[in-house]
Amino acid sequence: MILNQAGKALLVQADKWRGKYVVPGGHIELGERMEAALKREIEEETGLDVHDVEFVLFQEFIFDQSFHEKRHFIFFDFVCRTDADEDEVTLNFEAQAYTWVSLEEALKMPIDAYTRRLIEAVRLHDGQDNSLEQG
Repeated sequence: MILNQAGKALLVQADKWRGKYVVPGGHIELGERMEAALKREIEEETGLDVHDVEFVLFQEFIFDQSFHEKRHFIFFDFVCRTDADEDEVTLNFEAQAYTWVSLEEALKMPIDAYTRRLIEAVRLHDGQDNSLEQG
C-alpha cells in the first residue's frame, strides 16, 4: 500500500481483479529481494518512487474467484510512502483507473477481501483504528 504525504492510499482499478480496486503489486524475480521487487513493481505499474517500506501482513490466496484466472498467490503486504503529487501517477496496462483515498474511504469502495484485510492492518499499524478501544 502506497501512502502519500497527506496519508491517502493509492488504489488502482483493474479488470483482472474483476473491476475492483486493489493495491499495486506483482511478483518477485528469481534472485530479487522483496523490497527491490516492491519498488520495481510500483515503478512499473504507477511510475512512482517509494520509500519507508515496512512489512505489514502475510496473506495466502488459493484459487479465489477475486482474480480472473485460477491462481495461487502468496502476498507479502507492505506499506510505503511517496513524496509524489496525486496527479503524478502513470498507470501501465494492468490498471484502468486510480484514486487516492483515506483508509476509511477505501473501506467503502468496491475492494476485494485481501485489500480490505491490508487496509485494516495498516489502520492498526498506524494507530488509526479505535474500534478495540470502543468495544
